[in-house]
Amino acid sequence: MFLLLILSAIVIFFLTVKIYQKFTCRVCQSSVHMVGKVVIITGGNSGIGLETAKNLADRGARIIIACRSVKRAQEAKEEIIKATGNKDIEYRRLDLASFRSIREFCENILKTEKRLDVLINNAAAGGLGNYKTEDGNHVGMQVNYFGPFLLTNLLLPLLKTSAPSRIVNVSSVIHKYGEMDFENLNMEKYWSDYLVYANSKLYLNLMTLELSRRLKGTNVTVNALHPGVAATNIFRNIKSDIIRNVVLVILNSLYKSVWEAAQTSIYLAVSPDVQNVSGRYFSNCREKTPSKLSRDSEIAKKLWEESEKIVKYTLNIS
Repeated sequence: MFLLLILSAIVIFFLTVKIYQKFTCRVCQSSVHMVGKVVIITGGNSGIGLETAKNLADRGARIIIACRSVKRAQEAKEEIIKATGNKDIEYRRLDLASFRSIREFCENILKTEKRLDVLINNAAAGGLGNYKTEDGNHVGMQVNYFGPFLLTNLLLPLLKTSAPSRIVNVSSVIHKYGEMDFENLNMEKYWSDYLVYANSKLYLNLMTLELSRRLKGTNVTVNALHPGVAATNIFRNIKSDIIRNVVLVILNSLYKSVWEAAQTSIYLAVSPDVQNVSGRYFSNCREKTPSKLSRDSEIAKKLWEESEKIVKYTLNIS
């Protein structure tokens, strides 16, 4: 009898969360086409990035998938073409754990593309462990923040000449558990996989805030978002098969589908409602209030300046 009560409570909990999630999940209602537009999506080969790419390709955009694995990118390209009929899909190799790779990617884009209408910083990873990249940075911090920071800065000249254009940063509600310690930006003093992920998303929010200030008057907007929790391959780096599978089962049972999780990225990329909105944070296709730290303009400015030193690049807006 006691066991039956426990099982009933678990079932009721799962159903309640699932029903709540379905009622609060909103989808992008905009039917805006993207013909003639160019979109770069990091991590566009799987999960939320792939679903975002399919939607924007279906609207007629030229899609450039940026990811490390050429094989997975080729498979994603074929899947997008098959799903949408849009053949203007490209992939370019990009390893966010390497500043050299990021610079090569951007040099190639600036040489081959006449415009860039939307940059979606979607790629991220968790559970990468504690080791340094070839650039001397903590791997998780570079993949999730310092890499996208450099990528965005290097592509800004093309975004500006293509204006009105948009930058979409895929953050996470986990940013609320991040810490702002300028003596530990690269996890030099202490670290955990959870803190790395939380901090990198907090930094991404702060980057969004400061960049919006710096881009004022350029007709280039930048916004961040929480996509919702979905069972994407972001959890593929969890070493234990048992733990990884349990996490995926729970997420599949409780939270959003990948299609649902992609809706806010799509909304920020296409909706006329946000064409003049910048420096904000969204979830479920609505503006939300991020953490207090995420809204601190002085911290955002200082983080930007420290980030420039780490990536060895200074943005010139003029």
